[in-house]
Amino acid sequence: MSKNPNKVSLYNRCLNGIERVGNKLPHPVTLFAIFALAIVVISAICAAFGVSATGELISGGELKETTVEVVSLLTKDGLKYMFTSAVNNFTTYAPLGMVLVAMLGVGVAEQSGMIDTLLKRAVKSTPKFLLTPMIVFLGVMSNIASDAGYVILIPLGAMMFRACGRHPIAGLAAAFAGVSGGFSANLLIGTLDPLLAGITQAAVSILDPAYKVQVMGNYIFMFVSTFLITILGTFITDKIIEPRLGTYVSEDKEDEDVSLTTITPEQKKGLRAAAISALVFVLIIVACCIPQNSFFRNEEGQLLGATPLIDSIVVLIALLFFIPGTAYGLVTKTFKGNSDVANAMSKAMAGMGSFLALAFVSAQFIKYFEYTKLGTIIALTGAEFFKSINIGLIPLMIIFVLFSAFMNLFMGSASAKWNILAPVFVPMFMLLGYSPELCQLAYRIGDSSTNIITPMMTYYAVIIIFAQRYDKKAGIGTLTATMLPYSIGFLVCWSLLLVLWLAAGLPIGIATSLFYPAV
Repeated sequence: MSKNPNKVSLYNRCLNGIERVGNKLPHPVTLFAIFALAIVVISAICAAFGVSATGELISGGELKETTVEVVSLLTKDGLKYMFTSAVNNFTTYAPLGMVLVAMLGVGVAEQSGMIDTLLKRAVKSTPKFLLTPMIVFLGVMSNIASDAGYVILIPLGAMMFRACGRHPIAGLAAAFAGVSGGFSANLLIGTLDPLLAGITQAAVSILDPAYKVQVMGNYIFMFVSTFLITILGTFITDKIIEPRLGTYVSEDKEDEDVSLTTITPEQKKGLRAAAISALVFVLIIVACCIPQNSFFRNEEGQLLGATPLIDSIVVLIALLFFIPGTAYGLVTKTFKGNSDVANAMSKAMAGMGSFLALAFVSAQFIKYFEYTKLGTIIALTGAEFFKSINIGLIPLMIIFVLFSAFMNLFMGSASAKWNILAPVFVPMFMLLGYSPELCQLAYRIGDSSTNIITPMMTYYAVIIIFAQRYDKKAGIGTLTATMLPYSIGFLVCWSLLLVLWLAAGLPIGIATSLFYPAV
């Protein structure tokens, strides 16, 4: 019996279902406004029924048995709170300042063209046998600069593979795997770290306002993860993806965008100026850290932990991009003076409009959670449940990784999802004795691993357009089928790394512990 050519496979039916569900979700700003409204209604209902929970909470620096009752927002005091605190909720929203300050520096580096040129220079100077690992590695590193990896490195990866006689779709896949699948990993601290840490801080305040979430709380683990993703991405590209694609036969002699591979003499001079300025800046910071009475050290003379150096990390990140970016722009003439630099900063802020809108409604949602005590009650109830089943640290983290990966199929924004999950899971894990940074780390693993197979990812349609330059029939099914081995490999091996890490009791970040409270 012949197969029905019109029959849609189970695999594609699943993908189509995911796409339909995801497309029906409202805009994240609308979604959080709905969530905030839901908290108002739920708080009134729960308060009317006398909902409460009893458990151990932090009080006076100690864990004490406490009974918590729901506070309604549909009362005189509740309505007064919503109207009088809205502005303060927004301006004190932890991610707000961190992200905006970091983006001032990153925006200058992007607008000057420095980051684009760095990516091109790195790929062009790579030997052929190192092409795959270099593209994957640069993809991971490119998430420092927000969207640069998507718009520059992914089409560049396809072009470099084609130039070497390899299948361009494999190069595109390798770059996409690094840029999006390895989104959370990096050797440096980028804009994602302060963004997620700020959201985590807001969630922590539900339970323990005195606890300070470290921006570098996942740094050590993510530093090592960079090499894991590079190795996995290289292996999957060379051993699975490219053999499956076969030999590439061009359908036509389409023109490539020469600007994606050409580096002008002025750009080379700009990179030298940027490198020198960055080195000078780093040396100055190091010199400032050396004296025992340095302003970067705390009263005990320490550099790590609760110190001015760690508290200054977001500003230092911004300057590390701002200074080289400015030097590059002045040398290449993309910046002709201080007004151009100021305009670049303004453009970076203009691009944050959607973030500001989301931040406003997210801040209200989280603060409503805190005011009504719903977050605390959910955390207490969930913590008691997990204590009763005694599932243990490692199984709990793996379950949360898988849950985060599944959620990512329906909502692409990492910050939007974390705004939803953090107020519930961070306090819950804290009550179980696990640090907020560890909860955040598990989320980042799951979220990154499935970025490359969900049509809900912002740039998914753009990547398909890039692929269609080499395969006119490429679509969602083509891209998802190509990227699925990466997603499975990253999820399994990254989770395994987390298991080994936890089993060994290694630190996941700077000045952070696996457990809460630290004992």
